[in-house]
Amino acid sequence: MKKNTHRFCLLDYLLLAACCVLPAFFAWRIWTGAGYDWQWHVIWQYFFRHDAQAGWVPNLLVQGLLTTIRLSIWATLLAVVFGTLAGLARVSRSRLRRMLARTYVESVRNLPPLVLVFIFYFFVSSQVMPATGLEDALYRLSPLQQRIVEFLLGPLPAVSAFTAGVLTLAIYEGAYIAEIVRAGVESVPRGQWEASASLGFGRFDMLRLVVFPQALKVIIPPLAGQFISTIKDSAIVSVISVQELTFQGLELMASTFRTFEVWTTIALLYLMLTLFCSLLARKVEARLRWRA
Repeated sequence: MKKNTHRFCLLDYLLLAACCVLPAFFAWRIWTGAGYDWQWHVIWQYFFRHDAQAGWVPNLLVQGLLTTIRLSIWATLLAVVFGTLAGLARVSRSRLRRMLARTYVESVRNLPPLVLVFIFYFFVSSQVMPATGLEDALYRLSPLQQRIVEFLLGPLPAVSAFTAGVLTLAIYEGAYIAEIVRAGVESVPRGQWEASASLGFGRFDMLRLVVFPQALKVIIPPLAGQFISTIKDSAIVSVISVQELTFQGLELMASTFRTFEVWTTIALLYLMLTLFCSLLARKVEARLRWRA
């Protein structure tokens, strides 16, 4: 077995020392120089609260974390659909499909996500949602059905903003997934296309039975990374009052004035969530590599 012969050089030691000293210096300056009065005990009560009838129930921080998870899951599912269709269109023989897919990808990737958020919020929430009658239909559901909808989408009064946020994130992330799918399909050797054509497969069957199963091994690892990116990007929909983790952090900071405690807690919650997803993605990638 080949041994790892890499040894730390002086620059490595200096970088390691800087990584240790700078956070300590930052914490020391906040602790002493800024004269900040840390009050961590204020934060704990916003994870869970005790209700006289329901017992311990999620409070603002846990509610925001759950909304972030719902946003990320729904947005990723929709983004996979948009991205797969656009990615397959990018490798299509049809010039029109390639042109439409490229227009979608380039338009979305070259627009600030904040602009997309406001466009979809004012268009979807203000124009499309009232015309669909979805909100009225939700309030006509039975209590059990409403609880199921709230479990999946969050509180009923916020469904319009939540839907706009999910669509915005899905379209934004779908553009990046389209490129992942395109690269995955193009990574399959040309000989696989030719071999399946020699067996008499049509274009659709070539993709479905031969090319796409091989491309999935290339597509899934970056797709998992894109899900983690969606978790981080979901913070931007706080500007349209979707009550996800960043929005709850802003509300909490405004009511408690505990800036450092609140944002440190929010950062740690995001970090725990993304690190957990990274570990899962690494396991999936290792499993795919083992099967390859």
